[in-house]
Amino acid sequence: MSRIQQVAERVILNVEQVIVGKHQAVEMVLIALLCKGHVLLEDVPGTGKTVLAKSIARSIGCSFKRIQFTPDLLPSDVTGVSIFNQQTRQFEFRAGPVIAQIVLADEINRATPKAQSALLEAMEERQVTVDGTTYELPHPFIVLATQNPIEYEGTFPLPEAQLDRFLLRIHLGYPDQRDEIAILKRQRQAHPLDTINRVLEIDTLLQLQEAIKDVYIDDLIEEYIVALVAATRNHEDIYLGASTRGTLALYRTAQARAAILGRDFVIPDDVKELALSVLGHRLIINPAARMRNVSARGIIHEILNSVPVPGARAGRRHERTPATAA
Repeated sequence: MSRIQQVAERVILNVEQVIVGKHQAVEMVLIALLCKGHVLLEDVPGTGKTVLAKSIARSIGCSFKRIQFTPDLLPSDVTGVSIFNQQTRQFEFRAGPVIAQIVLADEINRATPKAQSALLEAMEERQVTVDGTTYELPHPFIVLATQNPIEYEGTFPLPEAQLDRFLLRIHLGYPDQRDEIAILKRQRQAHPLDTINRVLEIDTLLQLQEAIKDVYIDDLIEEYIVALVAATRNHEDIYLGASTRGTLALYRTAQARAAILGRDFVIPDDVKELALSVLGHRLIINPAARMRNVSARGIIHEILNSVPVPGARAGRRHERTPATAA
């Protein structure tokens, strides 16, 4: 797993030439990339969501497309359209911007549900269907979607089915004063994004995506993951808990985090660190609980404190799998 750790550190350091003071957010996007998952970047304008997506794409050398979601956006504007060629007397497919390796869906909640649904097939099945013909999407394929959680006028909230397809939801937040001063200095002459270099080949990334599946997860950790998800389904303040897709997401992201940190086994702290980003957007809180200002963050923290953390398994790979919390 040291190779994955070395590559991850190289990519993170490269991205942090542009994104200052957001190590955890950059790490989370890299985890999603290793897990072949999609990311919802939810924060106010101007916090670096678009720049983060571009930095990741340039660090890996992936093809990058940006879709600006607006109320008049059509599904064909996302997936592409078949156009009749007068010379060849045949229909030709003109690919839409979704056919790229890294796709930035900017302000995704400003499009109508019909336009938003154009991403559903692409995100889950890695393909798009236009006029009855199916087109495979390139590998790797990841959607980085952004939305503003403050401004609700003229927006269409994402349905639960689409939220569930995002592996992680990440909040960037404002930088502290020291980091903001560093940003000013770095952009004094030019934007650092213009000079960022490729540090990871696509073939290597595809190999690492398969390698993280070999990270060992003890049965006790698996039971812990399932218990956390089950607790969201039985909580009195939650109308709808996390899905089985959420269980699988927590399982796979824990493997990726362990590999990035140089381990070939998962510990409970990996699961704890990822629980909010993986499960928070998959919960529907009861209206009565929302009136009491109950949030998904508070519920996840409550569940993490109430579900027992597994101890070390005696007699089975004990030397490799310290299941106690760090």
